[in-house]
Amino acid sequence: MSVRRLAEDQVQPEGFAFNAENLKWAKQTIAKYPEGRQQSAVIPLLMRAQDQDGWVTKRCIEHVADMLEMPYIRVLEVATFYTQFQLKPVGTKAHIQVCGTTPCMLRGSEDLIKVCKSKINDKPFETNASGTLSWEEVECLGACVNAPMMMVFKDTYEDLTPERLEEIINEFEAGKDVKVGPQIDRQFSAPEGGMVTLTEVPTRKETKVAKAPAKRAPAKAAASKPKATKAAKAEAPKVAVKKPVAKAAVKPADANAPLFDAPAGDKDDLKLISGVGPVLERKLNELGITQFAQVAKLTKKQITEVDDRLSFKGRIERDDWKAQAKALAKGGAEEYRKVFGKDPR
Repeated sequence: MSVRRLAEDQVQPEGFAFNAENLKWAKQTIAKYPEGRQQSAVIPLLMRAQDQDGWVTKRCIEHVADMLEMPYIRVLEVATFYTQFQLKPVGTKAHIQVCGTTPCMLRGSEDLIKVCKSKINDKPFETNASGTLSWEEVECLGACVNAPMMMVFKDTYEDLTPERLEEIINEFEAGKDVKVGPQIDRQFSAPEGGMVTLTEVPTRKETKVAKAPAKRAPAKAAASKPKATKAAKAEAPKVAVKKPVAKAAVKPADANAPLFDAPAGDKDDLKLISGVGPVLERKLNELGITQFAQVAKLTKKQITEVDDRLSFKGRIERDDWKAQAKALAKGGAEEYRKVFGKDPR
């Protein structure tokens, strides 16, 4: 995979904000996740932002990170990893994604790329002179039986030829509605040229089913067990049966008991640690963690114990709570800015 970076600063807008409709949608989407799991909404929010502005900007990444209480680097990692996110401006009317994987390549995708180079721009991700069209080559788009094909935003265009692609590009440039799906006389992914098998409608023939004779239940064999005599009963030895000894019940440890002795002095505002919200702060206080210095000195074993009690596996190390707490314990917000280059939450 090629390296993906954000667009140059000169093309980055000064700010980002969801419009009223998308902001309402974003809040509803975040609310679908359980408390403490709201960061799972990062991909839907980034996609909504891209649908709104056409691409994912630096300010958009920071805005989504603030909404989800995530470090900026975490959202940047998501945006740069998934190729569905456009990191620089693309065509406002159409950004053409030509599939170049083997089935499409064997069916002529290289000729489609030549059309894109001649009619849009010689380089991928670069727009035409008017900024309305752009293109790129992508991996499999999932319509191999209809190769070659391409995608424009969320619609697919299949069974393409270079001539038809030229027409489609002209139609997008003119602002016309373009037919989606197969561009030949084919219904979805049905065989090209029509059905070649199962073309006859079968007729239902009446058949008589012979009734099988009812099965008779097998006769029960009479059990011939000899009756024990009094003498035999007397000779049989008596076997002593041991009664099971009841085991002492083991009382489980109190799941709500503190793990640490809370130190003397005022409580620190643990919410200044990125990744700690009001709910997590309350739970940490219940465990006996009330100051930054305690978080900064957590051992591996203690981190595992806290993880189990908070039900957030790996979060302490993933968001680097210890480094954040160390800076806050040493010099507060000023030291945090020196270390991390930004204000604490």
